[in-house]
Amino acid sequence: MIKRELLEEIIAASLSSGGDFAEVFAERARSNSIQFVDGKIDKINDNFLSGVGIRVFKGTRTVYASTTDVTREGLLACARSASDALGEGNAQISICLTPQKVIDIHPVKIDPLASAIKDRSDILKKACFAAKESDALISQVQGSIMGVEREILVANSEGLLKHDTHTRTRLLVNAIASKDGEDQSGSCNPGRSMGLEMFDFISPEYVGREAARGALVNLRAGYCEAGRMTVAIENGFGGVIFHEACGHSLEATQVGVGMSEMCGKLGEKIANEKITAIDDGTIPGAWGSINIDDEGTPTQRNVLIENGILKNYMVDRLGSRRMGMAMTGSSRRQDYTYEPTSRMTNTFIDNGPDKNEDIIASIEYGLYAKQMGGGSVNPLTGAFNFSVREGYIVRNGKICEPVRGASLIGTGSRILQDIDMVGQNLERGQGVCGSSSGSVPTDVGQPLIRVKEITVGGR
Repeated sequence: MIKRELLEEIIAASLSSGGDFAEVFAERARSNSIQFVDGKIDKINDNFLSGVGIRVFKGTRTVYASTTDVTREGLLACARSASDALGEGNAQISICLTPQKVIDIHPVKIDPLASAIKDRSDILKKACFAAKESDALISQVQGSIMGVEREILVANSEGLLKHDTHTRTRLLVNAIASKDGEDQSGSCNPGRSMGLEMFDFISPEYVGREAARGALVNLRAGYCEAGRMTVAIENGFGGVIFHEACGHSLEATQVGVGMSEMCGKLGEKIANEKITAIDDGTIPGAWGSINIDDEGTPTQRNVLIENGILKNYMVDRLGSRRMGMAMTGSSRRQDYTYEPTSRMTNTFIDNGPDKNEDIIASIEYGLYAKQMGGGSVNPLTGAFNFSVREGYIVRNGKICEPVRGASLIGTGSRILQDIDMVGQNLERGQGVCGSSSGSVPTDVGQPLIRVKEITVGGR
């Protein structure tokens, strides 16, 4: 992408005013999406992104600049502007970069961007028609299939030089069920760090039927009553609770500046002893996996909480300087226009000791949250509010009628203590996480869990 000699020149120019570390991040990304609306292919979109970001450190001060001008003159001008913003000086630096091989943990078999439009359209149509044909009450179906290839290069003043290419594929289906003037929606959105081979084990028809099923369930559901109650949260995207309410509080972005409820708690018991929580960017083919992070550090399996004890944070380079801790391969950004920060990859609560059937059977009266929706959280206080996309009342240990309009309200530190049963059907769901360094693909996950008591919003 950029010749080594020019990279060395750029880094030297970045340090010319006395910075103690400099980094070059170059990116080329291609994406294609096909959209299905009202029974036919509606749009085909192609996008291309290319540019370079340059970051300079002096202690824990950083300056970041980016450019789309990848000529020698343009890159050196960007480097000098970052250097000048950091301070004044006239340092003469000699840089020697050593190319390092990156091990690809998710090789692509069927490149989605090189595949015929017809092949991808056929997959999308199978999913959308399966949703439409599942019930006469399904009034509308929309869907898309997306492929992304992201090529990055990272070089820094410590001599690191790495190059990596990452491909992702995702299928999204949204169905609307209608009756007596009322509409309810359901969706299913699987994605992987793979090519089209992901459909060897994910059926497009299943994706469509699952989206329709969710819409139909909510169409016949009554409203959930509000109150304090026991809640069982199902696996997969149910893990968004941990991701949002607790995961962000364990990122160095917040911890390193004292803006997290988890500051200074390493080695302390912060959760029920049944909880082990992990952020693992090394899972082959997983949606949130990466070979190296956006600073060139290899990803790792990072045990955050082990048997209730806080073991580690997710740490990027700036967080490492602020906190005096090792980097964990957790530095991510949406693209080259963003300065990287510590972020999650595939974050989940691990399997526990309890049988799933025992979890439901233990609830005299409560809520079964089969699918979670979106929400919000304050990392400083851990206060969160999440919608339940698909929920059911539990009576006398049995899952009963569906309800809608439910939400879960609490704090991260409290829910970690109140999760008192952890099942054995770990599964992950796919999402896109937004933070100060933009939006990045992340997996969330857990087995079925029980929260002994939490505030449920409703009517």
